[in-house]
Amino acid sequence: MITAIENIKNTQSGNFFLIAGPCVVEDDKSPFLIAKEIKRITDKLKIPFIFKASYKKANRSRLDSFTGIGDMEALKIIEAVGFEFKIPTITDIHSEAEATIAAEYVDVLQIPAFLCRQTDLLVAAAYTEKPVNIKKGQFLSPASMKFAVDKVRESGNKNVMITERGNMFGYQDLVIDYRGIPEMQKFDVPVVLDITHSMQQPNQSTGVTGGKPELIETIARAGVAAGVDGLFLETHPEPAKALSDGANMLKLELLEDLLRKLVKIRKALT
Repeated sequence: MITAIENIKNTQSGNFFLIAGPCVVEDDKSPFLIAKEIKRITDKLKIPFIFKASYKKANRSRLDSFTGIGDMEALKIIEAVGFEFKIPTITDIHSEAEATIAAEYVDVLQIPAFLCRQTDLLVAAAYTEKPVNIKKGQFLSPASMKFAVDKVRESGNKNVMITERGNMFGYQDLVIDYRGIPEMQKFDVPVVLDITHSMQQPNQSTGVTGGKPELIETIARAGVAAGVDGLFLETHPEPAKALSDGANMLKLELLEDLLRKLVKIRKALT
């Protein structure tokens, strides 16, 4: 499935692939800076790389939270990043209409976790003929994701992957059940582990999601050891200044060291 993504490189390396970038397009410069650095690192380490940025954030706790710089402006920036660095791109969609629009600008469509059961959205994404990444709902078992995958496949699109991002544990925490990785791989799809959103602490009384970024490496190591096909992470030069999800993002300067360690674990398994 990964080789079906246009412009993806290093697929023969035997490494996991990486979906990474900022949470959301914040301006017209930072996506290029972040993509350039991730590409430099992944080319050095021979890791297949897909650049991720949301063109808007439709799911925010508070009305005054940042949602984006404008849909079309942000989509054009993501498209430009892909063209400049010759890398594939991915973004979230939230409605059937958005599937058609976003497919004109990116290489992969992503279904947010809270929307992974929305039949019309999954079918619309499938009809674009773009690869589809379905993020597993925090409220779903790994086994139940088979039906989300089937909706895309039965709509004529065989290029599907699933991203694990933890399950709700009480009201304000998430946990990862690593048994779900091989269970979802039985559906004959690549399985990705989202190592930054899995560190979220949602539903805070402030209306701003918290996180435990100090555990990113621990979660990532365990995921690679468990045999994930890909990793997902959000990164920013200054997470404390990020306009969305800064509390659980990886600082960009830490990415290379982390990936080097993870590549060693991957090689030890092969």
